[in-house]
Amino acid sequence: MQIYLDRIVRAAKLDANLYEEVEADKGAMSQAMGVVVLSSVAAGIGSIGPIGTKGVIIGAITALIAWYVWAYITYFVGVKILPEPQTKADHGELLRTIGFSSSPGLLRILAIIPGIGEIIFMIASVWMLVAMVIAVRQALDYQSTLRAVGVCMIGWVIQTIILMILFAVLGGG
Repeated sequence: MQIYLDRIVRAAKLDANLYEEVEADKGAMSQAMGVVVLSSVAAGIGSIGPIGTKGVIIGAITALIAWYVWAYITYFVGVKILPEPQTKADHGELLRTIGFSSSPGLLRILAIIPGIGEIIFMIASVWMLVAMVIAVRQALDYQSTLRAVGVCMIGWVIQTIILMILFAVLGGG
């Protein structure tokens, strides 16, 4: 458990070596999934006032789907469309690194404090995005951070469109 907590803290500290470590550790998949779930539960608790308790469950399920979709899209864009010469990765490596990039989202639990919820969510979102860029840069062995930013942006847009369509079809949007 201490190694897991240490990994969460190192991911939040934007430690590039941590992202290399979980990229290589095939046994870290359940840990990465755990970070995604904990982060989404923290967001659900942080926003429990506006959306109620069902938001915690819906948020966790949505976060897991979004994590998987974003990792797959990022893999496809980063490895097939925008690779650098040294780029070599698989979907699992991106699932693990992107999962850990959700660790700053644990702070969203603090949004339950009246009057600071929006600020907490904004800070956590930006922090998670920076962590995502580092995770993608490390997993795809990019030399260019700008390329990792581009891959994340493309992945985010595609994921958003897919999730909007999915929620519309399932009646959630």
